[in-house]
Amino acid sequence: QVYLVESGGGLVQPGGSLRLSCAASGSIFNIPNMGWYRQAPGKQRELVARMGSGANPNYADSVKGRFTISRDNAKNTVYLQMNNLKPEDTAVYYCNAFVRQRLWGSVNEYWGHGTQVTVSS
Repeated sequence: QVYLVESGGGLVQPGGSLRLSCAASGSIFNIPNMGWYRQAPGKQRELVARMGSGANPNYADSVKGRFTISRDNAKNTVYLQMNNLKPEDTAVYYCNAFVRQRLWGSVNEYWGHGTQVTVSS
């Protein structure tokens, strides 16, 4: 089994910053891809940012230039630095990972339980 644990959410004023972390634990050989999604009330879950184990991150257009995703592969951890936050960034943020649990094994998808980010004055 694989577990994803997010941290770093909270309440912040518009223009402020937050840093989210997601640590993967359990039976892990490697993690080809990790990322962040979010879901606002009444809306569908949407991609925020994701990246492979090397580089080349992908971002939603709405967060480009404000959010930065990074990974520490040695720690099986992904981060999301969020700057210049806006009220429309308010959502539950979910960590997502595609994990290979053994050499030559299949890749399975896992989700964290989510962390609330609220941007409000």
